[in-house]
Amino acid sequence: MSLYDMEPGMKYHCQRCTECCKWPGEVVLEDHEIDSIAKYLGMTVYEFIAEYTDLRANRAGLTLQEKEGGACVLLDGDACRINPVKPEQCAAFPNRWNFKGWREKCEAVARPVEEGER
Repeated sequence: MSLYDMEPGMKYHCQRCTECCKWPGEVVLEDHEIDSIAKYLGMTVYEFIAEYTDLRANRAGLTLQEKEGGACVLLDGDACRINPVKPEQCAAFPNRWNFKGWREKCEAVARPVEEGER
């Protein structure tokens, strides 16, 4: 994953604008995330996998499905249906990954990184 247009010494805080959720691409799911999301949605792991995931392009795991146009299948209007248990990849945006042009879309607020914070 890549980082573009990051201001040195700053950390960005999500404002839940959901622009990253509308960007096409794989959202890699770890096993423990699948368990948490399924439980949060009141589904079995099998039901969640069957309804909301696809095999990753490299066949090395699962990704959340995309709606037509690339938005996340779990984006409901401008709200994430699983925000309290969203995958780490989602929670790490834009600090640990982002995409070219993200700053023109994302409403994350920058603040200086405090000592001991990464």
